[in-house]
Amino acid sequence: MSSTQSSNDLEQGLKPRHVTMLSIAGVIGAGLFVGSGHAIAAAGPAVLLAYAAAGTLVVLVMRMLAEMAVASPDTGSFSTYADRAIGHWAGFTIGWLYWWFWVLVIPLEANAAATILHAWFPNVAIWAFTLIITLLLTATNLFSVKNYGEFEFWFALIKVIAIVGFVILGILAIFGFLPSSQVSGVSHLFDTQGFLPNGMGAVLAAILTTMFSFMGTEIVTIAAAESKNPGQQISKATNSVIWRIGLFYLVSIFIVVALVPWNDPALAAVGSYQTVLERMGIPNAKLIVDLVVLVAVTSCLNSALYTASRMMFSLGRRGDAPAVSKITNKSGTPYWAVMLSTGAAFLAVFANYVAPAAVFEFLLASSGAIALLVYLVIAVSQLRMRQKRTEAGEKIAFKMWLFPGLTYAVIVFIVGVLTIMLFQEAHQVEIMATGVLSLLVIAAGLIVSRRRKARKVGAAVLN
Repeated sequence: MSSTQSSNDLEQGLKPRHVTMLSIAGVIGAGLFVGSGHAIAAAGPAVLLAYAAAGTLVVLVMRMLAEMAVASPDTGSFSTYADRAIGHWAGFTIGWLYWWFWVLVIPLEANAAATILHAWFPNVAIWAFTLIITLLLTATNLFSVKNYGEFEFWFALIKVIAIVGFVILGILAIFGFLPSSQVSGVSHLFDTQGFLPNGMGAVLAAILTTMFSFMGTEIVTIAAAESKNPGQQISKATNSVIWRIGLFYLVSIFIVVALVPWNDPALAAVGSYQTVLERMGIPNAKLIVDLVVLVAVTSCLNSALYTASRMMFSLGRRGDAPAVSKITNKSGTPYWAVMLSTGAAFLAVFANYVAPAAVFEFLLASSGAIALLVYLVIAVSQLRMRQKRTEAGEKIAFKMWLFPGLTYAVIVFIVGVLTIMLFQEAHQVEIMATGVLSLLVIAAGLIVSRRRKARKVGAAVLN
């Protein structure tokens, strides 16, 4: 076989344990360990309502996506389904917007990891660490999907052990069984201006913050296409979403707001996990959290690179990305898609240094609402595909609950959140940036579509 495969097939190299661990904790990043402190500071103990609402939305969206993915596993996932259910423009647009989202995540996560390493080794510049980390993970992604799966398995396992350990220590502290702890009980849920200190408006704002910390749950449907029995893997992963969100997010955040007053400045300044561990009297709390966050951001960077490359591969296979992006090597890795995605990430870093700060911030803001757009497209695609499959008399192995009522409810909720964002000054830039970017991508999609049609007409005339 030559160094490239004309069949453009991906290798089914992900083992069940890889897919399982990826689905359990693959995309838990610094948002849970550090960023949750900002959400708590904004909404108080009622942040639990925000996490519950965002978590419920993710569970429902994953159920809809799984219904389509079990029936037709595809590395393009929801972009491919949008192409089939809504139209070529929709698949093209959401595919490229999603690719853009993860390309922006690559330099951000690399920079977060580099900042931690720079604090330990101040003689090495942050940019040097950023470059080394990105190049190392690019190399692991270039060789084989097994490398990505193996890295992600161990990264995710460390995160799971860290969260479970935190939950166990938290429960011991709450019930007064942790001798070193300065805090106990659950009185802080109500004793500092009540459970809802800043009103429901703050909870709604926190929903937007928490929603983006769940982004990436859908990666498992992309990765499962590179495993054996993808339908079975997707079903298992989707069924585990509920307890994952319950344990990792709701229980761990409950422990934070129960043990530390929500208005404690340390929550936003140093992060929720570190603050609670220090109050529990755990030695070297900062070092422990830094190590876990380093693993978490490296894991997210690894997943970002993998996901961006696989989405570009899928777009290339559909004729919506450069033809080289669908070329795979002997091990079934779309190496051009990996390198092009990494290259785009480096351009984003370069733009940050060269372009005015406002330009990069505008581009960065676009990543926020993309998560909601992806969820909206999944819901509309599932609605249309279910209707088509029902009319065709197909048997549906994995179903969305209470169809079509719940699907419509999700669509209304997402449109409602996007509308609220449009009228909130803090989120207007996000909506504007995403709108401008979407219009540009749609315009490009229409041009590509017309050229494709013109070629087909030309070929038919020649024949």
